[in-house]
Amino acid sequence: MDNTRMPGSHRNMSKIPKWTYDEMKQTGVDYASVEEVQRYDEMHQRFRDYEKDSDAIIKLLELNSKSTVIDMGAGTGAFALHSAKHCRKVYAVDVSSAMLNRCRKKVEEMGLSNVLYCHGGFLTYEHEAEPADAMVSIAVLHHLPDFWKLVGLTRAAEMLKAGGRFFLFDIVFPPEATELEDRINTWIRSIAKQSGRELAAEAEIHIREEYSTYDWIMEGLLERAGFEIENAEYGDGFQATYICIRR
Repeated sequence: MDNTRMPGSHRNMSKIPKWTYDEMKQTGVDYASVEEVQRYDEMHQRFRDYEKDSDAIIKLLELNSKSTVIDMGAGTGAFALHSAKHCRKVYAVDVSSAMLNRCRKKVEEMGLSNVLYCHGGFLTYEHEAEPADAMVSIAVLHHLPDFWKLVGLTRAAEMLKAGGRFFLFDIVFPPEATELEDRINTWIRSIAKQSGRELAAEAEIHIREEYSTYDWIMEGLLERAGFEIENAEYGDGFQATYICIRR
């Protein structure tokens, strides 16, 4: 049975205003492509430790066997797969059907049955269940322009119970624009050295075609969407991590 729309679902397209941003439209790398998704998964597994990263997030969000969590932008299941071993239920949400199908295959190979799938995103996913305990979003929000980031984050807050926790990771820029060009060039060279030219090329696409914003804007968006920022960390290479509480 195809459960990509249970119990969360994609918004009825006929009810979405025509002026709404099309989050299904691929920007940057085309993750609607099955071949691109396979390449993505193979490449990222060479330099990422999915299980270690997921365990750290689970600890930060204080998830347990009674928890329900929404993985917004689940991709190929980097977090969903490992969190399903610890949580009662995981909602894997992604705008790419190809990504979701690969996620589903990996979850089924592990013999897990507590992951539910939905083809959607910040703007189109309808959480037709009790508010979740937590949400995780890793390198997803930059696909939306800033106006739509606030719309998406506000919808995300509404999917969480009061006091629910939100883990957000993305590429976010500092306000010192005078040194930004040099820092971006240094970042891309560092990626090429550490992870290969292929990933560095994706970073160039990210800068050129996607919608990463400034740190002060991101913090304001989160607060206005209904979150309290418990912790914000800005690391090397413009990597930003936010732990938030739904007010």
